[in-house]
Amino acid sequence: MKIAIIGAGNVGTALKTGLSRTGHDVGTVGRDDNAAHAAQAAELIILAVPFAEVGNVASQLGSAASGKIVIDATNALSPAMELAVDTSTTSGAEELQKKLPEARVVKAFNTTFATAMATGQINGEKLAGLVAADDAEAKAAVLGLVQELGFDPIDAGPLSAARLLEPLALLNIKLGFVQGYGPASGFRLVH
Repeated sequence: MKIAIIGAGNVGTALKTGLSRTGHDVGTVGRDDNAAHAAQAAELIILAVPFAEVGNVASQLGSAASGKIVIDATNALSPAMELAVDTSTTSGAEELQKKLPEARVVKAFNTTFATAMATGQINGEKLAGLVAADDAEAKAAVLGLVQELGFDPIDAGPLSAARLLEPLALLNIKLGFVQGYGPASGFRLVH
């Protein structure tokens, strides 16, 4: 599959490494590159940018994202490391869907540190690869990518479940960096 990752930081780089390893044709687009051009040529788009840039990137993508799966791997956080949206009524992913109404937005990869994204594992333990979307076909495709990377693919429900995944990401960050567990940690669902 031809995949465009918008964002060339830690998350984008880790996802590129893992998805390339599994045989996908993956390109990354940095801050000064043409996101719409990369998206136009791709079958699937991953947003791996700071949350404050999501609106700008969505504007750049415009119709280039129409009909395509757009994975929202962002964390809806403010610069003060607090939730940037009121998750009792919406989520960053749902707001992205409003900005790209013709895209098939999927929330995934936001509850894991970049250190585990290329393999889906920490110390040989599969992490939960939580995926939320309204489009069943898009969700199934992303669950497949999650599994290819090495995660335990978990259907987290509709896109509105991002209202739970985004605070979970904040908890993971606080456990890792405030409580001192570090980025070699993550969540697993026993089932």
